[in-house]
Amino acid sequence: MDYNNQPQVNPYNGGYNPNQQVSPVISVKDWMLQMLILIIPIVNIIMMFVWAFGEGNPTKQNYYKAALLWALIVTILYFLVFVLIVGIFSASLGA
Repeated sequence: MDYNNQPQVNPYNGGYNPNQQVSPVISVKDWMLQMLILIIPIVNIIMMFVWAFGEGNPTKQNYYKAALLWALIVTILYFLVFVLIVGIFSASLGA
């Protein structure tokens, strides 16, 4: 086998490959601006989709994709609890 074409990874530095592209660090100012935008109703949902699926920092994209997944999970759970409570309430009134 020819191992010369594969990138060499040093096991003593946590698998860091110096040839790997690293995304830029997001500054505190950028995080503060994003948090400020997320306070605004309706705009926050739109911007989460823009930041998750638009061009930009892959770290920020992954964060907002995860945030959207959590929002979907919580929305589904709220809906199920609402249906359960309405069902119990209507069953107690109608029976």
